[in-house]
Amino acid sequence: MVSPSARPGIMSGTPTSSSEQRLVSKATPHLPWLAARRGLMALLVAITVMLGATLMWRILLPGGITVLQGLILALFTLTFTWIAIGFWSAVAGFLLMLFDRDPLTLARRPRVEEEQDLSITRRTVLAMPIHNESPRHVIAALSATARSLIATGEAHHFELFVLSDSTDDDVARREVREMTALREQFKDQLTVHYRRRHGNQGRKAGNLAEFCRRWGNRYDYMVVLDADSRMTGEALLTLVRAMQARPAVGLIQTVPLPVRQVTLFGRLAQFASSLYSPMLAAGQSGWQGDAANYWGHNAILRLAAFTAHAGLPTLPGRPPLGGDILSHDFVEAALLRRAGWEVQLETRIPGSFEEMPGNLLDYARRDRRWTQGNLQHLRLLGASGLHPLNRLHFLMGALAFISSLLWLCILLAGSLDALLIARSEPDYFGSGAQLFPYWPKAQPELIATLLAITATLLFGPKLLGLILALGRRASGYGGRVRLVASVVLETAVAILMAPIMMAFHSAFVLGVLTGTNVDWGAQDRDSRMVSWWEALRHTAPFALLATLWIGLIHWQVPTLTWWLSPVWVGLALAPLLVRASGLRLPGASRGEPLLLTTPEAGLAPDVLVDANSGALEAAETTTLSPFSTLVPQEAPTEMPTQSLERASLTRVGMRRP
Repeated sequence: MVSPSARPGIMSGTPTSSSEQRLVSKATPHLPWLAARRGLMALLVAITVMLGATLMWRILLPGGITVLQGLILALFTLTFTWIAIGFWSAVAGFLLMLFDRDPLTLARRPRVEEEQDLSITRRTVLAMPIHNESPRHVIAALSATARSLIATGEAHHFELFVLSDSTDDDVARREVREMTALREQFKDQLTVHYRRRHGNQGRKAGNLAEFCRRWGNRYDYMVVLDADSRMTGEALLTLVRAMQARPAVGLIQTVPLPVRQVTLFGRLAQFASSLYSPMLAAGQSGWQGDAANYWGHNAILRLAAFTAHAGLPTLPGRPPLGGDILSHDFVEAALLRRAGWEVQLETRIPGSFEEMPGNLLDYARRDRRWTQGNLQHLRLLGASGLHPLNRLHFLMGALAFISSLLWLCILLAGSLDALLIARSEPDYFGSGAQLFPYWPKAQPELIATLLAITATLLFGPKLLGLILALGRRASGYGGRVRLVASVVLETAVAILMAPIMMAFHSAFVLGVLTGTNVDWGAQDRDSRMVSWWEALRHTAPFALLATLWIGLIHWQVPTLTWWLSPVWVGLALAPLLVRASGLRLPGASRGEPLLLTTPEAGLAPDVLVDANSGALEAAETTTLSPFSTLVPQEAPTEMPTQSLERASLTRVGMRRP
């Protein structure tokens, strides 16, 4: 297969001028100590897991470890590994941000600043795949991004392309009307295209693949946007400059932060993401380096590399674990890395945003879809030729949902073990001859130590994020007092809601494993209140089972009731919490709630406020145009389907300047 860098014309990755060449050479240093970073990360996680597993083994050891206790130890080790990786990633991100170091290069000056003087010479398409989304919501997000891009004066390097897979004809008619109005609004400022595909073959990945095959040679780069994505013009320019300056890179993922929610759940999620996500992402970028992951949106792709190496196969077998690859982004990143292209997580680009569900139930529905997609990845762990970190991405993505089921199994197995011990007669003499009786002893010091370590791993990242914000960004969160109060509120509510998500995820995993498929439709991002009936219908079984469970525990082992209170209280209150999650916070619609304030609205007001009333009003009277008038001339290319059975025999030869 021909290397993209060897192709003539604008698709070449080589700068066109000597000044650009010098800047690229300066701006693309080797990622220093990358192997050492990964080795240190692995060592810290291994030591932490060994410490936790040893403590649990010593706690269970007196009297001998039964089969049930052995199961508890195995499940605990798996889940402890999961939280240890998250903790040490947070520590790495904390240190990088504390000392103001670029996670990729470890330099004090961010790499993106080194690239700011690079003139843009490449064509980029902003591609938004949609499927039965609200046309008004889509046009509002697109208009906000387009206006910000036009304000930079560099919009002539970009085109906007909406890729519709809508199966609802009424929705599609409104899409055409409103896209025509948007195109007219930005005439002579930004080129706008619209294409409707009849059918939804391959879902989002198939939608993008069809675009690449028909128009792939028309552009150099593609920025993928979801229907709820919003990006500033400066963020888009920074991404393009980064791709021009890094010819070995096939994909750069930004860190999108949730915005524009006014409900209790939405504001809690926005606050947590704003405070902790940049730090966690910096840590991940620091040790992942050139083998980062792709999250499916708010990222830029090198189209030549993507079309040549990211064509997805269909998994053998029937859904839910067979058929179309649902969580396509992880797999596309793995295929790019397998072909020799670097995939980077760039955490130093502000202005990347997304919207999210406004209540706990709609959030869980979105996770149901992701559960199925991530469990499919377990089938790809053995695919040959993949980078070890991509296999880790597959495993960690699946564990994000499986860990809930593992924790539930630990709780149930531990409860059963406590019940069996409580109802058994103590055996002070073994089967052999012994002079003195055996007195079982509790080991509170070991239990306290393990609880302290576990609490540190779970809540340590929150404390680190708070420390960073107190030192540099407290004003954006309403001041130090409101910031600390918001952290306390977010932590308390997170503790209450965590058991509900554990129950949902456990049910989702069991559903997928027993053959239940899911409809991959449009997401619900409205700020709505969940009705009592809907809340009870979905969570009353959790509350009932939790009440029966803790009632049995309290009857047989009363002291265990309080140890389990962080779990059963949240489950028992599940209907109330789901209902309350959709409450609108006072002042949230004006961006000024008393608590849970975030700085994002003040940093990028132009893309977070809808100001497209002119286009929407024009859409009401716009005459429908044929689809062909909204579609540009095709520039077709091939996008071969990749094999996940064995590694590609051809590697991309990337020519560095």
